[in-house]
Amino acid sequence: MSRARIAIGTRRSRLALWQAEKASDQIQAQHPELEISLQKIFTRGDRILDSPLSRIGGKGLFVKEIEKALIEEEVDLAVHSMKDLPTELPPGLVLAGVLKRDDPRDALVSREGEGLSELKKGAKLGTSSLRRKAQLLHFRPDLQIVDIRGNVETRIRKMKEQDYDGVVLACAALKRLGMHHISFHPIPLQICLPAAGQGAIVLEAREGDLFIGEIAREINDLDTLRCVQAERSLLRYLEGGCQVPIGVHAQIMEGKLILTAMVADLEGKNLIRERIAGNPSDPEEASQRLALKLLDQGAREILREIRSISS
Repeated sequence: MSRARIAIGTRRSRLALWQAEKASDQIQAQHPELEISLQKIFTRGDRILDSPLSRIGGKGLFVKEIEKALIEEEVDLAVHSMKDLPTELPPGLVLAGVLKRDDPRDALVSREGEGLSELKKGAKLGTSSLRRKAQLLHFRPDLQIVDIRGNVETRIRKMKEQDYDGVVLACAALKRLGMHHISFHPIPLQICLPAAGQGAIVLEAREGDLFIGEIAREINDLDTLRCVQAERSLLRYLEGGCQVPIGVHAQIMEGKLILTAMVADLEGKNLIRERIAGNPSDPEEASQRLALKLLDQGAREILREIRSISS
């Protein structure tokens, strides 16, 4: 059924609004007759800024209030960072589409412009991500990793005010915010695998809403969808989240789905990393096969130990 207007639910941060506006622009290009509005929603993750994500619930902190508005039909479509979306969606909601992915890598923003290898011994880096912490410590055990929360601008300001040597952020966030005046160094995937879905923007809709479903399909990028499906499936098979250091990256190369993932202990001393090739049309099969390979190589023991600590 056709509509004259739709409302998009989004977080209030500058980055979230950029992402919602990008989705809105792509929809508008296909449907110039539509009136599109953005409804800014304050989430629990935005309210609690003094605790690491792993201690306050992790996944879902930045989307639950938006999903509630979607379920209650206060908005027609939700736009999120894919990495914020839990692998299991609430009943009645579906992943309707994904925009073409931006750079999925992490990036180092340092006070003096150094890259990761050039930082002084014992350098202090800010990140609240256990995934980043474990991989950085595996590469540079001498680093001091300190928790830091807030939006991109806040974290860069805290780096300067609290005399950190650097902060680790997402490449895509820095680029989307136009922060080209900030010197940052992308961290190679060989050193730091991203979070599942990092760099991708997801469209979430109500199941059975055929009008919104068709709009989302029109701007969906199939290759990105297949890659993030593989990454999210891998996370689901390993029952991972913000409380577990898991990194994963999928890409389609020469007709194959190349899936790489790692599981590490909290200090990055024991890190298991594996890679497989699969069929792009069956990301579930590839992720299941890689999950089993990781578990067999030692990830099962790592995960069991982490969960015993956190329980």
